[in-house]
Amino acid sequence: MGCWFEGPLAAFDTETTGVDVEHDRIVSAALVVQSQAGGPPLVTRWLVNPGVPVPEGATAIHGLTDAHLQRHGRWPAPVMEEVARALAEQTAGGVPLVVMNAPFDLTLLDRELRRHRAQPLAGYLDGAPLCVLDPWVLDKHLDRYRKGHRTLADLCLHYGIELTGAHDAAADAVAALELVRAIGRRFASRLDRLSPAELHARQTVWHAAQARGLQAWFARNGSSEQCDPAWPLRPRLSAAA
Repeated sequence: MGCWFEGPLAAFDTETTGVDVEHDRIVSAALVVQSQAGGPPLVTRWLVNPGVPVPEGATAIHGLTDAHLQRHGRWPAPVMEEVARALAEQTAGGVPLVVMNAPFDLTLLDRELRRHRAQPLAGYLDGAPLCVLDPWVLDKHLDRYRKGHRTLADLCLHYGIELTGAHDAAADAVAALELVRAIGRRFASRLDRLSPAELHARQTVWHAAQARGLQAWFARNGSSEQCDPAWPLRPRLSAAA
């Protein structure tokens, strides 16, 4: 049997109105499914009219304006339902889900589902556990002492992955998927004996340690910024309290 990083993978990405997972909204999303390394990716895209103004700063990043979304976007409720069911289908089939900076995209999707469908993401999974591969967490753990930024563009450059059309949800999802395959190959001696489920469990621990380290760095430098150790999904604020 081939290694998991050569087999079936799916990747999910969003573009949003901002970076606050509790209050910002999804304006576009994409799910990319690839049955094996090198195979043609099957891409599903969603465009959303979020029902709230899109800040100019967000538009400057992803290029989606209020006028465009109002004309071409769909209402959030049916879109979030479709997205959740599409992710649940992959999870039920045992396909690992690649999400760059998973606590952002998956938490935001969870909040959108609660907002528009009165149901959390877990409610669509029918008890099947998420199996997430996060290239940010993987790279940070496996090559922890490398200096420099670790954005999607930075990681793609480092691992030799082509990223065209950055900040388009589908383009970013394809790049993240290929990035995970590249990380798997580069660190095969440390990863190929782990199943995706085992790797998911380890990333939970790795991300928490990374968050604690970053929190300590902020404290030493007088910053009040907080780092949430939860991965791949942040708990609701009321539940966390």
